Amino acid sequence: MEIKFHHVYIYFWIFGLLNNVLYVVILSAAVDIVGPSLPKSLVLLTDILPSFIVKLLAPFFIHRLGYRKRVGSLIVLSTFGMLMVSSGKLSVCLLGIVLASISSGFGEITFLQLTHYYEKVALSGWSSGTGGAGLFGSGLYMSFTSILKISVKTSLLFFTLLPFGFILYYKLEKGNNSVEDPASNDPFLDYTDRDTDALVAAPSSPITSMVTQDRSFSFKVHFLATCSSLKELILPFMLPLTTVYLFEYLINQAVAPTLLFPLGQKNMPFFFNKYRDIYVTYGTLYQLGVFISRSTAHLVRLRKLYLLSILQGFNLVFALLQSWLYLVSSPWPVMVLVLYEGFLGGASYVSTFLNILEDVEPGKREFALGSVSIADSFGVLIAAFIGLALEPMLCNHQVADGRPWCRME
Repeated sequence: MEIKFHHVYIYFWIFGLLNNVLYVVILSAAVDIVGPSLPKSLVLLTDILPSFIVKLLAPFFIHRLGYRKRVGSLIVLSTFGMLMVSSGKLSVCLLGIVLASISSGFGEITFLQLTHYYEKVALSGWSSGTGGAGLFGSGLYMSFTSILKISVKTSLLFFTLLPFGFILYYKLEKGNNSVEDPASNDPFLDYTDRDTDALVAAPSSPITSMVTQDRSFSFKVHFLATCSSLKELILPFMLPLTTVYLFEYLINQAVAPTLLFPLGQKNMPFFFNKYRDIYVTYGTLYQLGVFISRSTAHLVRLRKLYLLSILQGFNLVFALLQSWLYLVSSPWPVMVLVLYEGFLGGASYVSTFLNILEDVEPGKREFALGSVSIADSFGVLIAAFIGLALEPMLCNHQVADGRPWCRME
């Protein structure tokens, strides 16, 4: 059975949405999880660190795991993770975030590598779906909690059902015989290694000692070769993506919680009933910008990745000035800024991976697609650590300046 062009796009759109939606929902719920007294970057750190570790280590072991097993693990990790997040107890909730984060990082590597077999149509679907996840997750969470007044626990429980949609992968796999099990192509699991597995398990002898040394040497060669391949990706792809995500997540998780306005003033959106509603709205607008840019990459293509880093840096500077000096007294300009910030972030993501598909030779492409995903997580991770100190500093300044809204619910 041959998979049609538009079916590939739809499948990968769904995979992108499912893989990222829990990550987005957790960040949107950050203010509800930790409350106004703790920095929201605590949730960001818990949401990104496990994912980053998985992405960092994956180039060294991912080639040994087949796609079918990977997808099955995503379903289990995501479901149990969200069940724990909805518990309402902070310690259990943070552990659930860790499981969901591992699933998100593992899933991103898996599906980005799969785009190697389905090419640009799959990457376009995946990118648009991840953007759609932001809009769907943050928008639905805002609707549940801010407009429909559904409890936080019930709202989070709803999202435990979504990971079962990954089952669609097995239907996609049946229609494409060109998708190969990575483990079957592992150069370090060739005929010689398989034959020597039994020898390694046998009692010690000169032969088994020689085999063990040979396998140790093979691992060392593989490790050094992987590091060398990663080094080639840093300047053209990883560094610009890292800086864009560093700037935007500093805005989202450290500065945006302090970009608040008095609720009683005129021309405020009707659904701003609490200060947490302003933060949740920023998250939704950011995800809208991400969705627009990731869905229109075929129309607006940006090859100069460092330009996006510079523009995102300007956004961070303005956000910091607004938080510190209160330059504008209306939320609308800030809401436009957040939308534009999301657009730049989404454009950087999809443009980076499209450049990889076009510029990296086919033999290295699958590795590059999976490995460059380290870059965005690294930027978010740095932002999380900085945000732990930055948000309290901005909030303390605002309170001293007569703007205590960051301490209110």
